[in-house]
Amino acid sequence: MANEATATQTKEKSQERGEMSEQEFQKQFNKLLEKINGLPSDQQGKLQDMASETKNRHEKMKKTISELQDSLDYLRVSVKYLVFDLEATRRENKQLRSLLERRPDSNN
Repeated sequence: MANEATATQTKEKSQERGEMSEQEFQKQFNKLLEKINGLPSDQQGKLQDMASETKNRHEKMKKTISELQDSLDYLRVSVKYLVFDLEATRRENKQLRSLLERRPDSNN
């Protein structure tokens, strides 16, 4: 239930910002194509080209966003690994310092 509430809140926030889902985009785009196809043939060409260009840009943007999300996921994992490694190094340094402090001083 918590996931449903979160999904609903996310959808509402997207709508407030004027964003639309992929499904809504496709629905609106198809409506636009139907309207273009209903126009006289001399007016259809340029509008169909523009609609095609819009669709191509949308697909490219989706691909870019997906790649960006993948890169962010990789970055998150890398940062977690680096933090883990740093903590392990600090623990090792602490242990080695402790061993050095307990060691008899050989310089005297």
